[in-house]
Amino acid sequence: MNIQDRFLSLDGKVAVITGAGSGIGLAVSELYAAYGASVAMLDVNDACENEASRLRDEGKNARYYRCDVCSEKEVRAVTEEILRDFGHIDVLVNNAGIIIRKTILDTTEEEWDQCIDIGMKGTFLMSKHIVPHMINQGGGVIVNTASGAAIKGVPDAAPYNAVKGGVAALTRGMAVDFGKYNIRVNCVCPGDILTPMLISEGLQTGKIATGNPQTPEEQAAFDAFIDSCGSYRPLRRIATAEEIAYTFLFLATDMSRYATGASFVVDGGRCS
Repeated sequence: MNIQDRFLSLDGKVAVITGAGSGIGLAVSELYAAYGASVAMLDVNDACENEASRLRDEGKNARYYRCDVCSEKEVRAVTEEILRDFGHIDVLVNNAGIIIRKTILDTTEEEWDQCIDIGMKGTFLMSKHIVPHMINQGGGVIVNTASGAAIKGVPDAAPYNAVKGGVAALTRGMAVDFGKYNIRVNCVCPGDILTPMLISEGLQTGKIATGNPQTPEEQAAFDAFIDSCGSYRPLRRIATAEEIAYTFLFLATDMSRYATGASFVVDGGRCS
């Protein structure tokens, strides 16, 4: 193996990815598997099994695990199951999350709790149960999904701003706590991507009426919404999930072996 391959390789690594059924989580699973990792794909949507099956058909080592990251009982059980199946965990990607596009005045307590629980509590619980195994094996990597909202506020998105700011702060704290165990912890702050989450934003804000346009009018509204998401960015477009996934690949490999506690902004320049 030449030096370029060694620094980019994930051969022999086991990666756990939450929210792996679609969007960034799926793109990260695909890319990690392409670079040699065995991937444990966690989601609450059993359609994720179809994605894991597709990767296996392509010769990759991928397994789906149903897990509600808000439940410590489920997180503990799935961690033990993954360790039984794969023997070790080298990379954890805390990616599961939702978005609520409301101010604090309009957000219900239930909506607030749901957003915080999935994005923040889920990151806490997954890390709590996987970090001890990383300590025992001499190290590991954690990559958390934050957002440009962790740096620059998004209007009418109070719960989301709170979650992503919290994820970035938790990332820094975990990096300080676990660096001595050779565990690196970083977060990625993406901009808009054409994912189910972005479509949910469009529906919540009333900018689109459907995520599956059927008429010319619906398609025109959908296209205008997507264009608007990129229009105020210096690169004048939104990203693909694969483009964001490459930052997750960088952070999981030895290409970033001296990086920890950092927020990597990949948002087309919005926060510049």
